[in-house]
Amino acid sequence: MAENIQTNATAQSAEPQQSYRRFGPGQRFEHVVLLVTFTGLAVTGLPQTYAEYGWAKALIDLMGGIESIRVIHRILATILMAEAIYHGGILTYKLFVLGRKATMIPGFRDLKDVLQWIAFNLGLRQEHPHLPRYNFGEKAEYLAVIWGTVIMVITGFMMWNPIATTNFLPGSAVPVARVAHGAEALLAVLSIITWHMWNVHIRRFNRAMFTGNLPLDAMEEEHGEELEQILAGHVDEDPPREVIAKRNMYFFPYAFIVGTLLVLGLIFFVTFEDTAITTVDPAVVVEAPDVVEVSAEDGVAETGAEVWASLNCNECHGENAEGGEGRLNVALANTSLTFDEFVAAVRRGPADMKAYSVRDVSDLDLAHLYAWLQSQ
Repeated sequence: MAENIQTNATAQSAEPQQSYRRFGPGQRFEHVVLLVTFTGLAVTGLPQTYAEYGWAKALIDLMGGIESIRVIHRILATILMAEAIYHGGILTYKLFVLGRKATMIPGFRDLKDVLQWIAFNLGLRQEHPHLPRYNFGEKAEYLAVIWGTVIMVITGFMMWNPIATTNFLPGSAVPVARVAHGAEALLAVLSIITWHMWNVHIRRFNRAMFTGNLPLDAMEEEHGEELEQILAGHVDEDPPREVIAKRNMYFFPYAFIVGTLLVLGLIFFVTFEDTAITTVDPAVVVEAPDVVEVSAEDGVAETGAEVWASLNCNECHGENAEGGEGRLNVALANTSLTFDEFVAAVRRGPADMKAYSVRDVSDLDLAHLYAWLQSQ
């Protein structure tokens, strides 16, 4: 008898749970694009931000060097911006044509849900709060994605197009943008590793963004209110066809104009300048020797001034290496770098600076240049 009961219980627990539709193919496709681009941007972006550390240098070398990693990073950024444009169009269509509610916008209800959720987890409340289609955690993540994308696009433009940026802003705005870009990237990665990974992949592996469906137990805990509405037969229905057709007459011309302007803006974004992406032709890269053959004492300041002019260093560092308005405002006059550090930086091309091989400028010329900088 006991064996029969155990067998029946095992059979019931083995039965697949009923699942409920959460996301359509379009939403799942957007999620895959976001997943791929975000991961790729993190893998290619953080090593550039922390390029002075060994792990970052190893990753840069693994991905083909700084030139390759910059190209990959900018391709992924372009795809992400295109996805943001597409998402905005889909969202606008749902709101104005299909008449859907903006369920991802936080409200006072979410504050109440947060307090009830905390009380439940502390044992101060017996019942788990009945959460809507998008709960407070999902809304916070969604807004973080939007906020983060806006920050990354603005600061990314400033680094991608530094000369255009410094035509309107002080030169110091570019390094500030670089700091903000890196800090936001680190914050986003840490958020994904802690909050998102725990809630979506570790605590319970949520497959909804891959299968489109969510099982009953997950619906009861994470979207109890929506489950009740589904079971009661309350589901969102599309307006009548004639209403949709009428709204489409207004929506599609608007969408075409706005979409065209945004796509043109994206093209402008990625093609306006090539200063940030062009460093040195990979075909002629010459590795810097581990030991510099000359020393700082070999440099002649007067010759260094000629090297400075021939390399057009003034475009980014100022006429006398003092930085200044309308440039990148990276001062090098009387630099605190040692000669070996100075040579290594020139050879490597830190941040968005062009990398200079020994074919571009010799070690002796760098000694002259270093002497001139020290004399300023």
